[in-house]
Amino acid sequence: MAKNYILDADTAYRKMQRMAYEIVENNLEEKQLILAGIRESGSVIARNIQQLLKQISNLSTELIAITLDKKKPAEVIVNPSLDFNDKVVIIIDDVANSGKTLLYAMKPLLEFHPRKIQTLALVERTHKTFPVSTDYVGLSVATTLQEHIFVETEGEKVKGAYME
Repeated sequence: MAKNYILDADTAYRKMQRMAYEIVENNLEEKQLILAGIRESGSVIARNIQQLLKQISNLSTELIAITLDKKKPAEVIVNPSLDFNDKVVIIIDDVANSGKTLLYAMKPLLEFHPRKIQTLALVERTHKTFPVSTDYVGLSVATTLQEHIFVETEGEKVKGAYME
């Protein structure tokens, strides 16, 4: 069955470039950002955003990974574990569906007092059932509840996104 692509690799890269500029614009007064990629595809997107930020700004970035079961996110693991007090953290995922994954990914941060928590998703669906808005969105798509969006990565590259 042919995949119904909604983003190709070039368009995904341009969307990430635009989001990197938005991050700089919204954090002009900051010296450092923590980019928290949700494994696996979110981590690839986080590394791409980090490289783009290096090209366009002097912002210092630290990359961390958040691991959780997206279906039943009871345990959330942050690696490496950091002190998030007075820090700006951007939680990055490939697709924002209901908002559940982004909400649970914030759980370890609540033990601290971060200055800001922002969210980024390459693709956002319009079916939110949890109170999380996405600060940086590559593409917003209206879908039915039965449709699913997948982001394809290969190594450090985002190959595209498709809908089933």
